Amino acid sequence: MTPGQASTSAHPILRADVTVTRGGHRVAAAFDVAPGHPLAVIGPNGAGKSTLLAAIAGLVPLDAGGVRIGDRTVDELPPERRRVGVVFQDHVLFPHLTVRDNVGFAARMRGVSRVAARAVAEPWLERYGLAALADRLPGELSGGQAQRVALARALAAEPDVLLLDEPMSALDVEVRDDMRAELAAHVREFGGATVFVTHSRADAAALADAVLVLEDGRVTQRGTLDELAADPATPYVRRMLAASGD
Repeated sequence: MTPGQASTSAHPILRADVTVTRGGHRVAAAFDVAPGHPLAVIGPNGAGKSTLLAAIAGLVPLDAGGVRIGDRTVDELPPERRRVGVVFQDHVLFPHLTVRDNVGFAARMRGVSRVAARAVAEPWLERYGLAALADRLPGELSGGQAQRVALARALAAEPDVLLLDEPMSALDVEVRDDMRAELAAHVREFGGATVFVTHSRADAAALADAVLVLEDGRVTQRGTLDELAADPATPYVRRMLAASGD
């Protein structure tokens, strides 16, 4: 995908049917995500939302089920071969690498030289307004800047699937609305299968076409926010819909 343009290639469907145990808690969920139709996974603390993303990314082993991306079964593949981009809750940038080298990291993992990786990074730096920050270290960035670097790094790897774990949680409240709108634009531009975890109805409304509710490790409801509002399946869903945006 060329930075600044919507992808012209066909992205594959993500099909997840996973059962995983982590920290003594069992999570089981099955769902499909079509390209260009982002899915929000929302639920209370401890519901297993981040574990679900980790299972899709290959960061925790499955107890049962599987993950398919298009016609590829990726259950046994290591994370770097799944073509899955991940933006973690706290962005998890490499603290010893500059912004430029963070964004070019995926190219380095493919075995190209540092010079070539930096050339790969340049258009992404421009696209995400990071060119002036290219030589800074992560510790010198604001929360919003770090979020943009993490997103650029994930997309520079040219993934088929994009996973975002609470992308707004590390941001100050006063910048959250602007960054939410910016992130929504970037996610739509990506055009692939996108799954993101959130506690926020406002995030779900801005970023997702559909919502999957996860409670105590199991799916309790799925649909649009309007569909959930018309017939909330659990007390949690009712409270979430009644709460303020953030």
